Amino acid sequence: MSSHKSAGRAGPSTRILRFDGWIAGVGTASGARVVLGHWAGSPFGPFSDVMFEGADGRRLLLAPTRETADFIAGLYVFDEVRVVPVDVRVTGRRHWSVTAPPLGLRFGTGRRGLPGLALRAVPAALATRPGWIALWDRPARLLLGSGTHGSVRPGRHQWYGARDLHRITSATADCDGASLGPLAPVEPPVRFGPGSTPRGPCLVRVTTQVAVADDGGAAAAAP
Repeated sequence: MSSHKSAGRAGPSTRILRFDGWIAGVGTASGARVVLGHWAGSPFGPFSDVMFEGADGRRLLLAPTRETADFIAGLYVFDEVRVVPVDVRVTGRRHWSVTAPPLGLRFGTGRRGLPGLALRAVPAALATRPGWIALWDRPARLLLGSGTHGSVRPGRHQWYGARDLHRITSATADCDGASLGPLAPVEPPVRFGPGSTPRGPCLVRVTTQVAVADDGGAAAAAP
């Protein structure tokens, strides 16, 4: 996945869109990888989306409305975009069930480990600051295989402020009713946007910020 390393600054003609929720990244033995975005707070209200990359490298976005589909497709790169119902149900905080035709995903998380404890120890106001996020970009890429900020399209930039992490300990996934195989590392890295999810399947509490120009286009600027 390509990465934009420079950390810009938001100008007077930009505004910051904030997405607060969870990102789950799962690999499967078949080579398919699934990334769930589950947003409790966003400019579009609560919603969830699913990004899928098959073993053949084909990238698919599943989003619940045309508005969210167009926005996400304007930030990331896909071979196909579909507007479908995306239903996410969480039981006991650790058991997740996702339905987004033609995909189904179910996974469970373990207790918070050292990475999660370290992330939770950082005050939220600091964890979402661009300087702090940029500081951890290189270590995150080396240790986890995922970046903390970047852009995939010219003139667009995002910042991922991770605030918690739980390892995914079990998962089943299917496409068109066919099993994608047991849980596996997210390898090779997914190629939707500026930073893949960690190599080890996990659920990350995150605040994502996007710099957007006043005319509606995303600007190359840090929030």
